[in-house]
Amino acid sequence: MFISETHIQVREMTRQFANDVIRPVAEELDRDEAFPADIYRQMGELGLFGICVPEDMGGPGFDTVTYALVMEELSRGYASVADQCGLVELVSTLLVRHGTDGQRARWLPDLLSSAAKGAYCITEPEAGTDVSGIRTAAEKVDDGWVLNGGKIWIHNAPVADVGFVLARTDKAAGHRGMSIFIVDLNADGVERGPKEHKMGQRASQVGALNFSDVRLPADSLLGQEGRGFHMMMSVLDKGRVGIAALAVGIAQAGLEAAVDYAAQRKQFNKAIAEFQGVQWLMADIAKDVEAARLLVHSAAYKIDTGADATKSCSIAKCFAGDMAVARTADAVQVFGGSGYIRGFEVERLYRDAKITQIYEGTNQIQRMIIARELLAKGAEW
Repeated sequence: MFISETHIQVREMTRQFANDVIRPVAEELDRDEAFPADIYRQMGELGLFGICVPEDMGGPGFDTVTYALVMEELSRGYASVADQCGLVELVSTLLVRHGTDGQRARWLPDLLSSAAKGAYCITEPEAGTDVSGIRTAAEKVDDGWVLNGGKIWIHNAPVADVGFVLARTDKAAGHRGMSIFIVDLNADGVERGPKEHKMGQRASQVGALNFSDVRLPADSLLGQEGRGFHMMMSVLDKGRVGIAALAVGIAQAGLEAAVDYAAQRKQFNKAIAEFQGVQWLMADIAKDVEAARLLVHSAAYKIDTGADATKSCSIAKCFAGDMAVARTADAVQVFGGSGYIRGFEVERLYRDAKITQIYEGTNQIQRMIIARELLAKGAEW
């Protein structure tokens, strides 16, 4: 219904890249917690960054459905790699929608080509789900701004070149007192905290950023002063579709691993795939992966057609995240004791799945959004 010949071509190209380049080194990247620098460069060369950036701004000009397909296939290879595609999509969307010609000319080419790595900087010790708790502040001065504060658990913080930083510009104005700044993360006054050691998606590096009297030029302000919260929120529907697709990719990889192993592993003189209990485990994984995939595509299609997509994006993200955790656990079960051992793909997939219930808004928050939308707009679809 939503998938065109172009979608299929992009999906197949990404799948081949995942099979040939990503999957062979996924376990090594996970073990070493290493940023996939060579893969990152190749993704830029293939045009896998800024999927939805218009052609006249240097991007491929694809739609959100294409973005979802790319995210799933990259994640099927390794979710940490898909994270990079998702991160560039978020920051490039901010630039496309709210940046000046000068800001786009300065940053979009480098972000899309992989010459620069970005970071999306919201979370603070007192501001996770509750963004209103941020304390990082930017003070206006004659020649620009001075930034002070700190962020935690920021993807790419150890390696990023540029950060899109949400900061208070008016402490008394609540949500209307926040603005976004484009910050050179190699500037004086920027300090990077140590890399965090995560449970899963270990090659997608996370850390803290601290800002101490960082001087920002006037043109570092993205969009209008005081509109930062609203701009950040405006890209979350697409962000949630991306994470939902990433979760589907993790579960799809788990399904493939489980089917292959069940056909090969023998007990009682026959392949365990012949046992009904194992068959039902595989069937449950397959049906939920397919359901989640269709929810993702439907939500992405609504974004592309300009429909009200918020409820659908939250449903897709919530269902896919919960599904990925439950069904990678089933994949581990198919493997039995082997699935609990480092070095088997399903063990990593199970760890990688958990964060999909947390980032881009926890699944508890997604349920709140779904309920709010139902109460405000009714249950019709």
